[in-house]
Amino acid sequence: MAEMMLKTVCVLLLVASLAHGKETTYITDDVSVSELFSLRVEPRMFNWTYEGLNEQFLYRSTLEGYPDLPSWVRYMYSPEYHSGFLYGTPPFRTADTRVPIEIIALNRLTYETKRLVLILAVHRKQPAKHIIQMKIDNLNWVHMMDPGRIENLKNIFRNDLWPESRADLHVIFMDSAVKLGARLPLRPQQREGVVVHLGSSIEFSMRMLELQEEVKPLYKISSCTYKRTSVQTTFENSGFKLDWCAFRLVTTEDDITALPHHPNESHKHAGGRKTDHQHLLSHFPDKWDAPLKSEVPERNYSDEIAISFAIPGMFFALLLCGLTIILCFQHEKLHDDDSEYYFNYVFYICTDFLRMQKSSRTEYSPAAPNVQMVQYSPDDIKSTIKLKSLRDAPFDDCHSISPTESYYRDGSPHIGNMYMRPKPPPYKLAGNVAAANSSPPLKRNGHFEI
Repeated sequence: MAEMMLKTVCVLLLVASLAHGKETTYITDDVSVSELFSLRVEPRMFNWTYEGLNEQFLYRSTLEGYPDLPSWVRYMYSPEYHSGFLYGTPPFRTADTRVPIEIIALNRLTYETKRLVLILAVHRKQPAKHIIQMKIDNLNWVHMMDPGRIENLKNIFRNDLWPESRADLHVIFMDSAVKLGARLPLRPQQREGVVVHLGSSIEFSMRMLELQEEVKPLYKISSCTYKRTSVQTTFENSGFKLDWCAFRLVTTEDDITALPHHPNESHKHAGGRKTDHQHLLSHFPDKWDAPLKSEVPERNYSDEIAISFAIPGMFFALLLCGLTIILCFQHEKLHDDDSEYYFNYVFYICTDFLRMQKSSRTEYSPAAPNVQMVQYSPDDIKSTIKLKSLRDAPFDDCHSISPTESYYRDGSPHIGNMYMRPKPPPYKLAGNVAAANSSPPLKRNGHFEI
């Protein structure tokens, strides 16, 4: 009978593995309540070899059978180490339980997938009542995952500042300072910083209390990397640069989840709700449970739309009323001499302008230019040439020249075309020379020409 049940279990496991389409590996890790655990997820866990490609392996971790991790377990991938890290602090309610964490790995070079189940065996442990909170500025969270650095930090307190805690000093909490609300550094080459909590059940030493009194005036400042203390050299020799404004000594009898910087683990379900997974929630209260459709809150958008139109409309109405009062009721009280003078005489200015335009259209042509014009007037054959001014000659409309005419007309004192020039007078010889060379004169328009 036992052999048959064993065969049945093996067949079910084989069918489940084939259904997943990947090989499943099971490993177990022992963790303790109120103590930080960390596990490095790397290719050798899946019998793979790193070939030097960036982002060659992709990992996805969840609680087995659920879409996400428990609230106290976190996963982060480090491009610097080409590995993922699972870390967290088990709360008291998970004591004496086994938490299965499913890890799916993908090789992007060969598109091969593998499945690994990490079983966290949570053991009960005496909680830490005295806790040190500190922030280290020159390191990232992935650097503090190195066990060697953790031991160096512990040794500072074990050997110098807090020797009484040598027996049970341990890390309670650790996470990136940026994830807890700190700002990113201005330069990408700088470290983000990491927040670390160390705890023990032993009372603080006198030197630790003196250190707290030394840094207590800095509590009113959120961050200070320029302050130095009496133990500054001790930490810097071990490779740690602390932000003393974040250094605290805390004594508590409660759960560590009530401390600052620690994620809230107080997940409570509705008291009157009954589900089929109630027995699972008693062992794993952090498992995700889908809410009912009736429990999903509804949002009414009609009120928001009305408010979005009512508030701007109210401001617009107030502004319109204010402008109306200013323009209508206060207009009579306003008096400006320059404005009154302008509005009183603007009509006369317009009428004068129209009158000038009308008179300019009625004029035949603009005034004659001040040009000295001459005309040849021979009195007799023997007389010399005389020039007569035509500036003051009377205007004769019948002898005017059209702007389109291009020939000269005798006796015309007015030139309409500005490009026309008067024809020069002819030359007449006097005496015997004229008689010798005389020829019948040509008569043209009442004038004599040679």
